[in-house]
Amino acid sequence: MSIYTLGIEEEFQTIDPETRELKSHMSQIVHNGQVFLQERIKQEMHQAVVEMGTGICQNISEAREEVEFLRNKLITLATEKDLKIAASGTHPFSDWVDQLITEDQHYSEIVNEMRDVARGNLIFGLHVHVGIADRQEAIKIMNEARYFLPHIHALSTNSPFWCGRNTGFKSYRSKVFDKFPRTGIPDFFSSAADYDDYVKLLVKTRCINSGKKIWWDVRVHPNYPTIEYRICDVPMRVDETICIAAIIQAITAKLNKLHRQNLSFRTYRRLLISENKWRAARDGIHAELIDFGREKEMPFVELIHELLEFIDDVLDDLGSRKEVEYVHKILNRGTGADRQLAIYEETNDLKAVVDYIIEETKFGL
Repeated sequence: MSIYTLGIEEEFQTIDPETRELKSHMSQIVHNGQVFLQERIKQEMHQAVVEMGTGICQNISEAREEVEFLRNKLITLATEKDLKIAASGTHPFSDWVDQLITEDQHYSEIVNEMRDVARGNLIFGLHVHVGIADRQEAIKIMNEARYFLPHIHALSTNSPFWCGRNTGFKSYRSKVFDKFPRTGIPDFFSSAADYDDYVKLLVKTRCINSGKKIWWDVRVHPNYPTIEYRICDVPMRVDETICIAAIIQAITAKLNKLHRQNLSFRTYRRLLISENKWRAARDGIHAELIDFGREKEMPFVELIHELLEFIDDVLDDLGSRKEVEYVHKILNRGTGADRQLAIYEETNDLKAVVDYIIEETKFGL
C-alpha cells in the first residue's frame, strides 16, 4: 500500500528559557536551518512560530525517522540561539499582541486582508498529507473522512490555555482559527469538477487568489496529489504525532479500499459533523460525541474503539499496527491538554506548564 505516502508538518513555539514567553527569533533559526534542511524548515506569519515538514515518506516508519530527525535538528538550532522549543497548540500565557509578524509580502497581504484576525492567529498545528493521485477519488475520500475529523481532533487536543487563562477547552487553538474564513469542516462536493468550480468562483470574485487560501480541516491539496488533514493541534510527543498520522493514513486507505470494492462509507451533513467537532474541542477524549447512525450520544472511548475496528484490516498492509495502537496510551495518560491541566492544577504556575511542554517535546528523541 505504498500509494498512501505521508508528509507531516509540525508547527513549534520558540521560547525564551528565562521568561518562558514566546520569543520572536524564528528567522535566525530558519536561516541557519535552511543551510542543511532546505525546504523542510519554514518561517510562519508570526516570528515565534517555526514549521518543520518531512519529505515524502513511503510508510509510517520512515515518517517517524523524519519527524524525530527534524525535531532533534530544530532543538539543536534553538539551543545554539539560547532558545527552547515547545509543541503545544497555544502558548499558555504569551499574548498575541506582543508578537512580531514576519516581514514577507505573502504575510503582509494576509494581515492587510484579515487585520487583527490574522495578527491574533498565534496557534500551532499538525498537518498530515496522505498521497492519493486520483483527484476524483480524493474528493470522495474527503467527503467521507469528514465524519472522523472530530475523533482525530479529540486525540490531538493540546491547547487548554490562552493569554494566561484556562479556557475550559481542550483545544482552544481550534476556536482561535475559527475566526479565519474558509476553515472548519468542509462542505460535500459531488465531484472534482464541482470542487474546482467552487475554487474558480472564489478566485474570479477575488475572495482568494489560489486554492491555498482554503484552510479547511481536511482538503484536497491544490498543488500536491494528497489529501491534507489540518484539524489537529500539534501534539507534544513524537509518539502522539506518529500515532495520529498513522490513524489518518489508515482512514484514507480504508475508505479507498471500500471504493475499490464498489462500497462506500455513509456521508453526513457538515452541520452535524460540526456538532461533534465542538464537543471534541471542548472535552477532548472525555467528550460524548454523537453517533449519527444510532442518533445518540456515545462516550468518545467507545467510538474510538469502533474506529480502530473499522481500520483494522488495512493496518498490517500499511505496517502501522504498532503506531496506531499507541492510541491506548493516549487514552490512559490523557492528551497534551489533559497533562498541561494536571501540571497547572499541581503547581498553579503556567511557567511550570511551559517547562513541562518543553520536556515533553524532547521525549523519546
